Amino acid sequence: MPESEHSLVPQASAPTTTPPQLAVLVAFVVGYAALSQYSNSVPDAKGLATSLSIAPLLVVAAVLVWRWSHKVVAVAIFALVGALLIRYWTVLTEYYEWNDVVQQCGVYTVAFIGFGRSLFGGRVPLCTQLMSKLYGPLTPVEIAYTRRATVAWALFYGLLAVVILVLFFITSLRVWSLFTNFACFGLIGLMFTIDHAIRRRVLPHRPGGMLAALRQALTGLR
Repeated sequence: MPESEHSLVPQASAPTTTPPQLAVLVAFVVGYAALSQYSNSVPDAKGLATSLSIAPLLVVAAVLVWRWSHKVVAVAIFALVGALLIRYWTVLTEYYEWNDVVQQCGVYTVAFIGFGRSLFGGRVPLCTQLMSKLYGPLTPVEIAYTRRATVAWALFYGLLAVVILVLFFITSLRVWSLFTNFACFGLIGLMFTIDHAIRRRVLPHRPGGMLAALRQALTGLR
């Protein structure tokens, strides 16, 4: 077949695969959520609930201490923290749910502040930053859309933090746990779906949208 004719034949696109990092992240989040829901539903699982409650803080703190401190100092800090955990484990077990609500509200409040802060002071809106990183310079229409998307995401995360706090006081721990461990992720997925649908209508020549930007941020892949 001549080269000119061959160039007219549609080329099969490479199958898209889920990056291993993303698959591991999803499996970890699902497993953690399932264990958290179980521990908050079974009265005899307070020890597991406490472990799951403090584990994220301990992991983040351990990584920071190990990176920013001398190794001997880091080991000493780990030993001290371990001793304090043993000493005050009963207290932690008694009030672990308060640590949960602070963490849950804190995560979404930080997201709210991050999106909202980027809208003021001459800063570039967060969604605009992500889309620019994915596609390069954006048109005025795209910049306007991504700014509105940033506003929507900021309001969404702020409302989510408020709902989590209110539900903590007006519902049972089991129902609250169902919302934070599963419903929140469903709502976030719904927001991504809505964003994707609007983007396809407003910016049809930009494939992927915020979902592609998030995927690249997590995995480094386009």
